[in-house]
Amino acid sequence: MTAAVAQHTRRLQELGGGDAGQYGGKSTSLGELLAADIPVPPGFALSTTAFHAFIGEAGLKETISQAIAGRGAAADMDGMTAGARTISEAMRGASVPDTLRAELASRYAELAEATGVAEPPVAVRSSALGEDSQEATFAGQQETYLWVRGVQDLCDAVRDCWVSLYSPTAVSYRAQVGQAHEEAAMGVTVQLMVDAERSGVMFTCNPVTGDRSMVAINASWGLGLAVVGGEVTPDDYLVSKVTREVVRAHVHSKACEYVPDPSGRGTVRVDVAPERRDVRCLDEEALAALVAIGRRVERHFGSPQDIEWAIARGGGELPGDLFVLQSRPVTAVPKQASKQQAAGSAISLVMGTFGAGSAGSGTADSAGSDT
Repeated sequence: MTAAVAQHTRRLQELGGGDAGQYGGKSTSLGELLAADIPVPPGFALSTTAFHAFIGEAGLKETISQAIAGRGAAADMDGMTAGARTISEAMRGASVPDTLRAELASRYAELAEATGVAEPPVAVRSSALGEDSQEATFAGQQETYLWVRGVQDLCDAVRDCWVSLYSPTAVSYRAQVGQAHEEAAMGVTVQLMVDAERSGVMFTCNPVTGDRSMVAINASWGLGLAVVGGEVTPDDYLVSKVTREVVRAHVHSKACEYVPDPSGRGTVRVDVAPERRDVRCLDEEALAALVAIGRRVERHFGSPQDIEWAIARGGGELPGDLFVLQSRPVTAVPKQASKQQAAGSAISLVMGTFGAGSAGSGTADSAGSDT
């Protein structure tokens, strides 16, 4: 696709931090990672101009304005829920503009050509403006759709990401941080799907104590949905950045996991084989690889990072490798903590992030754990 034809999309590797105002933090962060030679699944991003084109062509601006008029108070959840429902119904009844559909089809065809798969599975993820900034995080307030195949399903998933910009939670959060609803806009990230054998999140600091010499890692089998839904407690590791020593390894029973649906679209919950349930997800080699990647990502951005990752199973479009699916700044690093806090597990913090940034077909965030 030539630059003249591409009005609303760019390849991820063409994005940098300066594009965040148009493409959102998630997409531009991935572009930064690719520029730093961090392994990231390939894909493309939609700018906020695509969102505005959709709203404009469907004649939804007035509908949105009326539905959220007077909903500035964050406590007005009943009113926000009613307004969000009105907007959702109107947006879901509208189609993606033909010109944008053609552009999406062209970008999707590039991924198909690169993989040799006619309809490669992709993750479609929100990239709202300000979503992954130092000042605020919208993580978990917009949607991600996993194992999307085909141009029509891609267009529907993109539209549904836009719909989530007006969820009651998102509208309430904007009210809390003082952001005008009229200023809300969303980019969208589309990435080749990682068929995750293992996935999780990683803080490049100890999220409980703020100790930057440590890396906190959370891991489970398959995609991250079982963790997001509270169906399993993930394994929990604390590793020294300096010595690579595993300071703590809490291994939990993981009775279920989410894998691609046999139909090739969406995901399905399956039981983990008994012999794998109580086995640690990450051996020393995998932990060392994660710490090394985490150090590189932190060095690139210059601050502690909250990173989603996935290790692909063999035989997929992206076989048997470690991939970074997302990286955002850690927005609240404690300066110090009591001994009791320092000794406590960071699982609750990690799970909260995993739920925000990981993945369901239709809930939360992530390309393969999404991600």
